[in-house]
Amino acid sequence: MELEKSIFQRTELLVGNVLMDRIASTRVIIFGVGGVGSWCAESLVRSGIMHITIVDSDRVCASNINRQLMATTKTVGMVKVDVLKERLLEINPAAQITALQQIYCAETSDSFQLDSFDYIIDAIDSLENKADLIRTATKTSAVLFSSMGAALKMNPLKIDVAEFWKVKGCRLGASLRKKMVKGGEKPAKKFLCVYSEELLENRGADLSFEEAGVPLPDASHSETDSFPEDIDWHTKKVHVNGTMAHTTAMFGFTLAGLVMQDICKE
Repeated sequence: MELEKSIFQRTELLVGNVLMDRIASTRVIIFGVGGVGSWCAESLVRSGIMHITIVDSDRVCASNINRQLMATTKTVGMVKVDVLKERLLEINPAAQITALQQIYCAETSDSFQLDSFDYIIDAIDSLENKADLIRTATKTSAVLFSSMGAALKMNPLKIDVAEFWKVKGCRLGASLRKKMVKGGEKPAKKFLCVYSEELLENRGADLSFEEAGVPLPDASHSETDSFPEDIDWHTKKVHVNGTMAHTTAMFGFTLAGLVMQDICKE
């Protein structure tokens, strides 16, 4: 208990002990712990959040190392949520970290019991699953914060926050809005997104499975399975947009900042 008090001494100086109790009792679930979600989880646990559920189905691969918190040459091949959980518990051993190696989709949605959380963080890449999470999360009493596309960005000064329908210059945001309007089911309530209008171009060539550090699929996988990269299954080339750690991390830190501001706003 003494160690825990020392860990959060500087945070308590800023917000006071009453808010520290509120922070400690807050329940957060993060979907996707890659370049954005992993840094969000780190910031939240360092800020005193004690109850965090992290959801991701992937294992660490070599191409994750340039931007994902738990990805190192020693963790390649390990389950992402397990490695991240270990790191978060090293920061605060008293934290209650639930690691779920699962995919969020319409079929698995009910299993996450979203109504039991105070905050839902969307850092999912898949357009279909992201849209379903947004629609489902906005029907709960939880506060949703969502990350738009963090790839093809380098300028941290262009990262911004806006309500979903006011996000500008983001291809992912535009695709989500188009999908929801076309499908006839819009989010049930407003929510904030982290985004950037910056859009750079890839200068490098598409990579092969081996060059990108993506494990080859086995007989149990199909073209519709979720892999860490967008794969052309005919050429076995990986179509992936360039990313950098400082940008994805700032997206994640901004999401964490939105959570902390919301907790402390009263």
